[in-house]
Amino acid sequence: MKIRVLTLFPQMFDCLNESIIGRAIKSGKLDFAAVDIRAYSKDKHQKCDDTPYGGGAGMVMAAQPIYDCINAVDPNHEYLRIYMSPKGERLSDGLCRTLAKNNNILLLCGHYEGVDQRVLDLCIDREVSIGDYVLSGGELAAMVVIDGVSRFVDGVLGSFDSHEDESFSNGMLEYPQYTRPPEFMGLKVPEVLLNGNHKEIASFRAQKSRELTKRLRPDLLSGEE
Repeated sequence: MKIRVLTLFPQMFDCLNESIIGRAIKSGKLDFAAVDIRAYSKDKHQKCDDTPYGGGAGMVMAAQPIYDCINAVDPNHEYLRIYMSPKGERLSDGLCRTLAKNNNILLLCGHYEGVDQRVLDLCIDREVSIGDYVLSGGELAAMVVIDGVSRFVDGVLGSFDSHEDESFSNGMLEYPQYTRPPEFMGLKVPEVLLNGNHKEIASFRAQKSRELTKRLRPDLLSGEE
């Protein structure tokens, strides 16, 4: 999968060179680059924002640098173009799976008070939000999307089961996990996980998953009850 992020702050994405995503980039499973929008500004000072028409606080990112940047990176519209926006579709496990079916994804990160609506109308395919709150820019939200989507790209995780056995994969929260030692600070690993009976283990985990979901996220079960 090719992922291109358009941003005023490309250095923020250096952290993606770590851990699972970093290994996927190094191995070629992901082709990632952060592109500096400022490099496409026609202003002699590479200015990319201006005051909003109609008044109001803050600055708005101008259409020209973004438009030129998008068309330089994706001249034939081969990428799914996504704008990170609190107005967008809420990110979910299902949406991550859907986005992962695309070979090429372009993420536009706004900043300040957002971007000129005209560039969205001209260039963007869909808007995505990571929650009902506002961040200072779209960079952190884009990182969340990259991490969430990349897990469903073949070869990024070591095992297919890694993302098929997590929270939300079956509509419920994941069961509790344990590792060595069998006892820590007086707390013991449930005996059923030590007996090697896979049927009993699966039943125990399913029960705990449902109990956790009912206690912490009952909204996920609302359709059943």
